[in-house]
Amino acid sequence: MTNLHPQFTGSSEFAQAVKARAAAHLAEHGSRATPHMLRKTALILGWLGGSYAALFFVHAWWQVVPLAVSLGLAMAAVGFDIQHDGGHGAYSSRGWLNLLAAHALDLIGGSSYVWHWKHNVTHHTYANIAHVDGDTDVGPFARLTPHHRWRVWHRFQHLYLWLLYGLISFKWVFFDDFRDLITGRIGTQRFPRPKPGRLAALLGMKAFYVGWALVLPLCLRPWQGVLLAYVVAAVTLGVVLAMVFQLAHCVEGAEFPAAPEGTDKLDRDWATHQVQTTVDFARESRVLTWFLGGLNFQVEHHLFPRVSHLHFPALSQIVETTCAEFGVPYRAFPSFRAALGSHARWLLEMSRRPAGAAQVA
Repeated sequence: MTNLHPQFTGSSEFAQAVKARAAAHLAEHGSRATPHMLRKTALILGWLGGSYAALFFVHAWWQVVPLAVSLGLAMAAVGFDIQHDGGHGAYSSRGWLNLLAAHALDLIGGSSYVWHWKHNVTHHTYANIAHVDGDTDVGPFARLTPHHRWRVWHRFQHLYLWLLYGLISFKWVFFDDFRDLITGRIGTQRFPRPKPGRLAALLGMKAFYVGWALVLPLCLRPWQGVLLAYVVAAVTLGVVLAMVFQLAHCVEGAEFPAAPEGTDKLDRDWATHQVQTTVDFARESRVLTWFLGGLNFQVEHHLFPRVSHLHFPALSQIVETTCAEFGVPYRAFPSFRAALGSHARWLLEMSRRPAGAAQVA
């Protein structure tokens, strides 16, 4: 098993160059864009509130379903655009605004506290390192890296996993956060449990989410329609969340490094690791870039997590040029469709029993 805390080598010439060039760009343009983000936040929250309110005034399933899909997409936009930048301190130069934006995750059922440790600390440090990066470890359900154990049912994962993606938000909201809090672990990584006040706030926000998403609608509307709307919105959210991560990390060309046996040392520096384990997609799509909060520019985000996503398109040109200069492979799919096809082929490749692997029932 991979060491719990693998170590990178010191800073490379590539790392120093790309950091300096990005810093020069940001010195001229700033690293955050608070006024723009406030306008975008108002628009997204209006989309969320409008979709939610409209569901109280429709009755037929063919009206409920598209509004529930809209609600699920709006919830995803809250996570991608507001919470994500806030959680990384990239939303604003004002700390309290970043904190407020980060807590938008609690509004849609997640936990900003657990997310900080799982995403900021573990994933952003050890991207795609099996048994350390919890985002690539989905337990026995699927095999996403060459370093994970193959099981009999994995031979069908390229078929069934697409359905399981729709369950991600249910699992995250009602199981994962509580499991992590109880065990004090995220995957193999320990993290500090919240203090009593923070824990009370976390549980209070979980209850608030259940209140607006289920209890209030059930008090005012027939349960069948409420259940339909909730399931459709949650499945939409789960699929979108899964796609954004998987298309950036679990595709052909992304690397899944492991420390050599008997050592905790990796053969690369941190910046090179981020580029080699991450892939951009659909960089020319302004609509997708707006909706995803720039997360189709995952290479740039991993290199500069505290920078507003509004700068990623410009930074991508700097990063790609610097990678070419220093011989660091930079990968980008031209479209969402191309990235989706690559992920499908990766699932199929990982579904095959590795040579010499023991069959696990």
